[in-house]
Amino acid sequence: MSYVELPGAKVPIRMWADPATVEEGALQQLRNVATLPWIKGLAVMPDVHYGKGATVGSVIAMRGAVCPAAVGVDIGCGMSAVKTSLTANDLPGDLSRLRSKVEQAIPVGRGMHDDPVDPTRFHAFATAGWDDFWGCFGGVADAVKFREERATKQMGTLGSGNHFIEVCVDTSDSVWLMLHSGSRNIGKELAEHHIGIAQKLPHNQGLVDRDLAVFVADTPQMAAYRNDLFWAQEYAKRNRSIMMALLKDVIRKEFKKARPTFEQEISAHHNYVAEERYDGMDLLVTRKGAIRAGSGDYGIIPGSMGTGSYIVKGLGNAASFNSASHGAGRRMSRNAAKRRFSTKDLEEQTRGVECRKDSGVVDEIPGAYKPIEQVIDQQRDLVEVVAKLKQVVCVKG
Repeated sequence: MSYVELPGAKVPIRMWADPATVEEGALQQLRNVATLPWIKGLAVMPDVHYGKGATVGSVIAMRGAVCPAAVGVDIGCGMSAVKTSLTANDLPGDLSRLRSKVEQAIPVGRGMHDDPVDPTRFHAFATAGWDDFWGCFGGVADAVKFREERATKQMGTLGSGNHFIEVCVDTSDSVWLMLHSGSRNIGKELAEHHIGIAQKLPHNQGLVDRDLAVFVADTPQMAAYRNDLFWAQEYAKRNRSIMMALLKDVIRKEFKKARPTFEQEISAHHNYVAEERYDGMDLLVTRKGAIRAGSGDYGIIPGSMGTGSYIVKGLGNAASFNSASHGAGRRMSRNAAKRRFSTKDLEEQTRGVECRKDSGVVDEIPGAYKPIEQVIDQQRDLVEVVAKLKQVVCVKG
C-alpha cells in the first residue's frame, strides 16, 4: 500500500497503516505531535501502536528541535543479523543445549558480565575507537557518572522485555544469527535525565502533552542532550557487536566440525535520532520504532518469537523520510496479553521453537503482536524483501 494522509495541525500525518486499525490513544498521540511548532513532517509505520511519550512506529522530522521522549528510553535500540555458512542440516534435532550455551555466554534480564568484555579477544573483531568511546564517558551527564562500572559490565548483555537472541533458518535452509537490544541501563538513565530537564524548560510549558517537551537548537540543554544521545546510540551499536561476537564464539564451539564462517553483519538502530536533509532543509529525524530505509540500506524487520523475520533493503521513499517499520508491532499491551493468554497458549504458538515457555514471557506471545506478513505487505513501497527467516532457537530476556 501507499500511505494514507490524515490532517494534522502543522503537518499532515502520513500513515502506512489503516487508521481504522490503530487505537485511539495512538492516533491522539500522533495528532499531538503534529501540533509541535518545530515539526516539518510526520510518517507513521504499519507497526504503529501507543507508546510512552510518543507513538511507537513514528518518524518525526523537526527543524532546530528534538523531542527526547520521541526517541524513547532505550536509546539506540536496534537489531543485528548475520548469515552463516551453516545449513539446517548442520543443526541437531535437540536445540536445548545450544540455547543453554547462548544463555551462559550472554547475560539476560538485568544481568551483567563479572568483568568487562575485552573486545580484543574476538577473532577479526574491529576494535578501533573503543578506547576513545569509553574516554567520552567523562563528557556525559554528571547524574549518571556513578554508573560507569555497571555500564562497562553491561556491554555485551541482552536486557529484558522484547529483546532477544535467535538462531534462524531462511527459505534456502541457510542458518542466520539475529539479536535485538539497545543501550541497556545507561541509555535509560540518560534518557530519563534529559526528559526531566526538557519538561521544565519555559518553551515547553504550553504544549498539549508534557511528554513532547523538546530541546531547541543553540541552547546548552540541546548541546548536552545531543552529546549524551549520540554516545548512547554508539553504546547500543557496540553492545550488539559484542553480543554478536559472543554468539559467534558459541556457534564456532558447538559446530567445530562444520567450521562455520560468517558474512558481513547487518546492524540498524530503530530508536534514534539522525541528522538528514529533506526539501533543502537540515532536519533532526527521530525514529521511534522505525528503521532507516534509504535506497540500498539493509534492515531487519522481526516478527514475534514464534513467527519469523525479514531481512530487507530500503527503496529510499522520501515521503516516509527514508524509513520503514521496526517489527510486527504490538496489538495489545503486555498486561492485556497476560490476562488473555496462558502458558498453554504460549506452548502452542511457539511449537517448533526452542525457547522459554513459562509465565514470565507470556506477554511476548505471538498473539500479542500484529501479523508480520501483513506489516511487510503494507510497506512494499518502502522496502524490498531480501530474505525471510524462521527462528528455531529464541533466547528472551
